This record gives sequence, C-alpha cells and structure tokens, in this order.
Amino acid sequence: MRFDDLNLHQSLTKAIKELKYEVPTSIQQQAIPIILNKKDVLGSAQTGTGKTAAFALPILHHLINQGNSSRKIKTLVVTPTRELAIQIAENFTLYSKYTNITNTVIFGGVKQGSQTDRLKKGVDILVATPGRLLDLMGQGYISLKDISFFVLDEADRMLDMGFINDVKKILEKLPTNRQSLFFSATMPKNIIEFSNKILRNPEKVIAHKTSTTANTIKQFLYFTNKSTKKDLLFHILRNNDIKQILVFSRTKHGADRIVRNLKKKNINSAAIHGDKSQNQRQKTLKDFKDNNLRVLVATDIAARGIDIDQLNYVLNYDIPNEAETYVHRIGRCGRAGNKGISISISEPEENVYVKAIEKLIGKKIEIVSEQPFKQTEKPMNAQQKKEFEKEKNRKKQEFFKNRKKKR
Repeated sequence: MRFDDLNLHQSLTKAIKELKYEVPTSIQQQAIPIILNKKDVLGSAQTGTGKTAAFALPILHHLINQGNSSRKIKTLVVTPTRELAIQIAENFTLYSKYTNITNTVIFGGVKQGSQTDRLKKGVDILVATPGRLLDLMGQGYISLKDISFFVLDEADRMLDMGFINDVKKILEKLPTNRQSLFFSATMPKNIIEFSNKILRNPEKVIAHKTSTTANTIKQFLYFTNKSTKKDLLFHILRNNDIKQILVFSRTKHGADRIVRNLKKKNINSAAIHGDKSQNQRQKTLKDFKDNNLRVLVATDIAARGIDIDQLNYVLNYDIPNEAETYVHRIGRCGRAGNKGISISISEPEENVYVKAIEKLIGKKIEIVSEQPFKQTEKPMNAQQKKEFEKEKNRKKQEFFKNRKKKR
C-alpha cells in the first residue's frame, strides 16, 4: 500500500509527497481508513511509528471537506508534555501546507500572551497540554463546544504524570457528538478502562506486538562498575561514527552531572529536563536538531516528544527500573523505518533491570565484552541495599532541611 491508495485529499497527498512519505507505516495503514470512516479509534503503537500522521492526516481530510470559515476550534489534541505538543503542532503545519487550515499549540511554563493572541485570531486545530488548556478555558479564551475531533495522545504517560483528573475535567466540556481517538504506547488494564469512558464502539488498532522493540534498532549492552560508568561513556564517545547521541539519565541531577563531566572532556553537550525553563528546553532541542550539540542528555519525561528522524544513537546511562521505559527510550532512534543503535550501560545494581527488559522484549541484548571497563563489583545483598537506601534517604532529608534553613 502507498499513501496514494488511502484516498486522502489531494492537497494532503501533495504535502506528504514533498516530505517524501511514500509507504504508510502499520499504524497509518490501519488507522487512517478507520478515521476517514468517522469511527472512534483505540490505537496502540510503539514510539517512532508515525502515530501523529495516523490521526493528523485523516482529521485534516475531514476539516478540508467540512470547510473552515468560522475559525472556531474543531479539533483538540491533548498530550502530556510541551515537547510532544510542539512536535504535533509542527506536523499539522507541514501536512496542511496547501490548505487554509490553521493550528496553534499551548502549554505551561511560559507567559500566555502570545498564546492567547493567537487564540483570539481563531484556529481550527488546538494542540495542548492539560494544565494550560484548563487555565485558558477558565479565563474564557477557549471554548470546546465546537469540537468535532478529540485526540488523547500518549495516554499511558498522561496517567503516569498524574493528569487523569485534568483530562476528566476536559472531557466534561466536550460535545457528546464527536469523533474520539485514543492513542497509547502501552495498554495496561487502567488505560483500557479509561478509554472506555472516552470512546464509543472503537475500532482497535494494534500496530506492534505489546512491548516489542523495532527490528531496525540494534541493541548493545556494556556491563561496568558504578565507579567506571563515566569513563566507559567517554570510551564509547571516542567512536567518530557517533555524530550525535541522545543519552538517558534517571534523574535531573544525574543529567546535569553527566553534562558537567562531558564538558570537562570538551564534548559539546546539554541537558533537558523538568527543572529547565521552557525557553531553555526549546533552545537546547533546536541546537540538537541543528547539529550544534553532539550529546543531548534527557530524563524520560522531557524526552517524550523528541522526534528527530535522522537520530541514529540512543544510550541508556542509567538502566530504567521499568522495562517498558526501555522500549520508549530506544524508540527515539531508528524512527520511521530508519536504522538505529541502542547502547546500554549497566552497573551491578542494575543487572536485575536488564533481565526484566530482556524478558519483556523477548530477546537477549548483545553484550559488548571487548571493552576496558568490565564489571567487577558485586551487587549489594538485601541487607546492604536496605542500609544504602536508609542512608540515602537520611542524606536527602538532611539536604532539604538545610536548604529550608537557608531560606
């Protein structure tokens, strides 16, 4: 099947040809005809499979055929993070290049003036994060009474980040007569139960096996010690084939520490996480996309929405303690059918997480044994781990207590 076979409006096919879209991905092949047929969709697809185009193109097709003289918000896309919201809005802009359909994006963490000015002019499509959406609704800048199409994207992350009550408030303001599209990378029981409250007789679209990684991504694993982790990272980065790489850290402080260490070695790098301002995050992301940064270090939440088609390398500096997170992380490379390489560095305490990941994805990750920083330390036993956690919590409480005193 080719995009020409999907019977999309000619203005859309013209735009996507310029973007060199030729063969639709699995989620696009399955979802687009269903959405064109005006049915609700419950969709599951792993990161990097072209999910945005799967709902954006048929929605634009409907809006073109409806006409859009009123400039009232007819489509609402709600997503958990600023980065993902911006990415979705950018895609809508690219796809609607040869139409007069307009869109805008709103999110928190910045002044609302430019966002409300755009809303006053009128838009057809609104992409939003939940908090800012409810805020501007409360101020009277946004009405949802004309919504024909509602998309809830990255639903699993939405629940993980505690947006469930915000989404419920948004749902209360939506018209009953609408087409709803619900997309999630994973489909645990709570997500399915939640989708039942939003969708009416939905068609299910599953574009991959649950919790699998793309075949285009080669996965490698280094076992090392906690004390030699940063040295191993420097060793890996000596590979001149790695022009750019996205590195994952478990914590915000950890991300900043990695960047400090890299800069000491004159490696051009920057961090992106929740403690950075929106302007900082957007500038850093733009620098990375423009090849002005070699290494981008990110936490998991901040990395949602990082969509770089030509990114070939992802590195797990910290092995995630949730196996599902590993799938999301490495899905940042090898996108849209391109090849990618995932590298993971495991210290002794993280070996148990590696086993859980391999069990989830159903295969062994290839171990790189020829390396100078092999794992020699033994994992802590249960008692040692308990004492370690106790001491870590004590230091954490002491830190916040001292910081409070300084204020």
